[in-house]
Amino acid sequence: MPELPTSKRGAATSRRILDAAAAEFARHGIAGARVDRITAAAKTNKAQLYAYFGSKEGLFEAVIADHVTSTTDAIPFDVKDIAEWAVQVYDEHLTRPDLTRLISWIRLERRPTGRWFEGGDFSPKVDAMTAAQAAGRLREGDPVALLTLVISMASAWSATSGVYAASADEPEAEHESRRTLLRESVVRILAP
Repeated sequence: MPELPTSKRGAATSRRILDAAAAEFARHGIAGARVDRITAAAKTNKAQLYAYFGSKEGLFEAVIADHVTSTTDAIPFDVKDIAEWAVQVYDEHLTRPDLTRLISWIRLERRPTGRWFEGGDFSPKVDAMTAAQAAGRLREGDPVALLTLVISMASAWSATSGVYAASADEPEAEHESRRTLLRESVVRILAP
């Protein structure tokens, strides 16, 4: 992510741009997003956007970095309770369908294979899982593959699910039923 302004006014402007861009990219993808709409929604101008982010592509990368950071900050990872972490990922999908749509656009327009983001809080999770495996508290196997499976399970009802996209306005009993199934499944899959 580029160096963003530190002044109160500059920080507020860059935050408005990031928020407007996130909505625009989630709705239209990278190719379909328009800088004019982003600047209008952010109540700024193109010169300011380009000064902060360099290009539309740079802005997209900044939006992804911002979302990855806010998501990893919002969901602390505890290797002793990965099942609960998965449930929190499920809940995050309910409250932030924009993130799921952004990930889909990355897959469609940028990175059809490989990890959808670079950096983030991925390595500490893998390291913690590796240590838990060595201590016999977690099943053997590639920790990246196991974490990928858990994230996929937690995302099974996300906004881009090919089977069923859950929404926050569904009855709480339905969400709780899914959380229970997810929690129990992750525990079984990761058991040593």
